[in-house]
Amino acid sequence: MQHEDDLRGLAKVMEFMRAISILFVVIHCYWYCYGALKGWKLTIIVLDKILLNFQQTAGLFDRPLWTKLFSVVFLALSCLGTKGVKNHTITWTKIWMVLGLGIALFFLNFWVLTSSFPKNITAGLYIFMVSVGFICLLVAGLWMSRLLKNNLMEDVFNKDNESFMQETRLMENEYSVNLPTRFYYKKRWNKGWINVVNPFRGSIVLGTPGSGKSYAVVNNYIKQQIQKGFALYCYDFKYPDLSEIAYNTLLKNTDKYPVTPKFYVINFDDPRRSHRCNPINPVFMTDIADAYESAHTIMLNLNKTWIQKQGDFFVESPIILLTAIIWYLKMYKNGKYCTFPHAIEFLNRRYTDIFPILTSYPQLENYLSPFMDAWEGGAQDQLQGQIASAKIPLSRMISPQLYWVMTGDDFTLDINNPDEPKILCVGNNPDRQNIYSAALGLYNSRIVKLINKKGKLKSSVIIDELPTIYFRGLDNLIATARSNKVAVCLGFQDFSQLIRDYGDKESKVIQNTVGNIFSGQVVGDTAKNLSERFGKVLQKRHSMTINQQEKTTSVNTQLDSLIPASKISNLTQGMFVGAVSDNFGERIEQKIFHCEIVVSQAIVSAETKAYKKIPEIVNFTDPDGIDRMQEEIDLNYWQVKQDVLTIVKEELERII
Repeated sequence: MQHEDDLRGLAKVMEFMRAISILFVVIHCYWYCYGALKGWKLTIIVLDKILLNFQQTAGLFDRPLWTKLFSVVFLALSCLGTKGVKNHTITWTKIWMVLGLGIALFFLNFWVLTSSFPKNITAGLYIFMVSVGFICLLVAGLWMSRLLKNNLMEDVFNKDNESFMQETRLMENEYSVNLPTRFYYKKRWNKGWINVVNPFRGSIVLGTPGSGKSYAVVNNYIKQQIQKGFALYCYDFKYPDLSEIAYNTLLKNTDKYPVTPKFYVINFDDPRRSHRCNPINPVFMTDIADAYESAHTIMLNLNKTWIQKQGDFFVESPIILLTAIIWYLKMYKNGKYCTFPHAIEFLNRRYTDIFPILTSYPQLENYLSPFMDAWEGGAQDQLQGQIASAKIPLSRMISPQLYWVMTGDDFTLDINNPDEPKILCVGNNPDRQNIYSAALGLYNSRIVKLINKKGKLKSSVIIDELPTIYFRGLDNLIATARSNKVAVCLGFQDFSQLIRDYGDKESKVIQNTVGNIFSGQVVGDTAKNLSERFGKVLQKRHSMTINQQEKTTSVNTQLDSLIPASKISNLTQGMFVGAVSDNFGERIEQKIFHCEIVVSQAIVSAETKAYKKIPEIVNFTDPDGIDRMQEEIDLNYWQVKQDVLTIVKEELERII
């Protein structure tokens, strides 16, 4: 009832303004056609005095334009409150045509007053043109008002309803990662911030190829965490893209660390630019369970399908055999030959040689009992199958360059050791992914064990293109490493990719335990899952019913997705949706974001041009200037083989 009264009151105001507008037109014609009207005996003495007073005090009739402008202003105001039924034959083309005609007749008729026509013809023509022009302006105004008010299709993608206020404060602390943003809200773009105030709760960066996840997010994680004194482990699938960023950022920020960290690289493609590191260093293996972890990681990286079959006989058998060999090398001569290349070469000896050697150690008897039972029971086919399951995959890793890198001890993998902090980048090669991923997975599993301890330096683990490598223990690292100041950032393309390569159970744990999530364009179930994660919000809905007699408009509210899956599936490059976590004392009321992460291409381009290349680490050139790299690598390769032959010979002599 109150609403109807308000509408009636508004209608009366609009009618009053239109009357004033018409009054100004009448007064205008009366003043400027006064001579003709006097001859027609249409003048009024009282009105003459009133208008003369207006002219003397306000100069209202100094120029014909003033009264016309007043008339048009009141006409426009009266059209704002127009209530009428939309006519579907009205188009903007018609409106502009009528409006143009009205302006021409109403404003551009001054030439009539100065023409040489007789007085009566001049006045009649002028009044006619002003009247028709005013009617055209009135019609155009009414049509325009109705078209604008009745247009429910101006936001066909529901952009305004699905926009929301986001975080505009910069919330920075000693661990935070802060990304500047632009977001759309209330029909304009606003500046904001994504504040990852607690990176130790884990971060995921999703996005199809080219969505900008590395450029906008992962690169910033590397830069900002080095700038804040983090020890860093970076898996660089497309080496040296991320490694060069880490190296050059470290050069500018060595003063941010209590102890200056050292930069290390593992790069199987170019031994000149690679340090050497033994991932199964016996010093850091305190239990046979550590050997099992290493063997498990290697075999599952070489056979991704085994991830879904963990526990099967022909999956566990080669893992157990490799575990026994690694632990044997750890015990033999205090681990002098405990390297992964030595383990591969030892496994490739005849089983009639290696089984007697391994079973001569009481610590390994139980591990090897299934193999010995098959051997002693005459089940040669079973035994050959068990051994081949280990030999065949591992034989793909027999490479002189890989042997060179994995037999040295330039550094240890405790990257967050406060006394010896490290920035470690390991490089993969998409062309040799299947071979290198297994070796790098071994480094990963050892690092997970070594960094997840109390009393260490704050550290970060950044894995881009996660599904290209099997990272054993990753789910446990995310769940338990927060108190040990280990921040994990994982980049991959889609949840289905993670499920394919890590299995349903482990991938679900990774998805559900991270506190910070960034997503560029993703589709399908991943987009649906993210939309559900972001929840629903109360949105306003308009509906309109129009017939020839009346128009009915209704407004209601309903809960709908804050960020629908369809929006996530069509994000522009550089646009991200996601959510962040907060801390006690650092509350973030609006954790969800839908924005463009601002990255200055000019600044990034200038930085990239100024980057220094990662220098050569090993010089294989002899005093005569001859490159001896291949010679030294081959020499190391044959030395490993000779070491294993010597071990087997000495051990068989000991047993006999």
